[in-house]
Amino acid sequence: MSNIYPGQELELFENAKQWKGYFSDKIKSYISGDVLEVGAGIGGTTPYLVNSEVKSWTCLEPDTILFDQLKKTGASWVNNELYNFSNTVLTVEKESYNTILYIDVIEHIEKDQEELSRAYQALRPSGNLIILVPAFNFLYSPFDQSIGHFRRYDKPMLKAIIPEQMKLKKLFYLDSLGFFSSMVNKLFLKQHYPSQTQINFWDNYLIPISKGLDPVLDNSFGKSLVGIFQKK
Repeated sequence: MSNIYPGQELELFENAKQWKGYFSDKIKSYISGDVLEVGAGIGGTTPYLVNSEVKSWTCLEPDTILFDQLKKTGASWVNNELYNFSNTVLTVEKESYNTILYIDVIEHIEKDQEELSRAYQALRPSGNLIILVPAFNFLYSPFDQSIGHFRRYDKPMLKAIIPEQMKLKKLFYLDSLGFFSSMVNKLFLKQHYPSQTQINFWDNYLIPISKGLDPVLDNSFGKSLVGIFQKK
């Protein structure tokens, strides 16, 4: 992962409260103990994920500009003493964390399998590795390219890069309507960036519908893919 983040979408998605509340509700119960969030960006997602089971929360952000914003954002969080901030990437560590999070990060890392191997080493036994990535490589668009995505993932692709010593706990897609909006952009709009109006429409109207539709469709497809894996 480059130490300079090429995208400018973090501010656009910062107030996507419906979406962040939706996916965080699906993974929050698997987050506990000493937590590492890799690629924390400007801190727009972190407050949605913290729960009462967390003992400490470390945010890694290698981009210096984003890191400066992250520290400013973090200064306003409740229980500020819970958090640590580091302007670096994940290095090889030995069983330091109970939970490691990659929220829309792995797709930015060229050598994704090597990254997750380091995450495995940094996890304690029975610790959880939680990953959220954009789904389906056939939806790869000018938007993905402009923000530094190397790829999008389906279930077999994600499972293939997880260390074989890890146990699969959950693997599912989210945001079925977002899948179709991504398809429209891929085939017709070909936008490098959505407008703020488009983001607001997706978050305020499409996400609430997806929340009801996803379980009906058995979470069989969506704009995003969530994987939860446990160190044996």
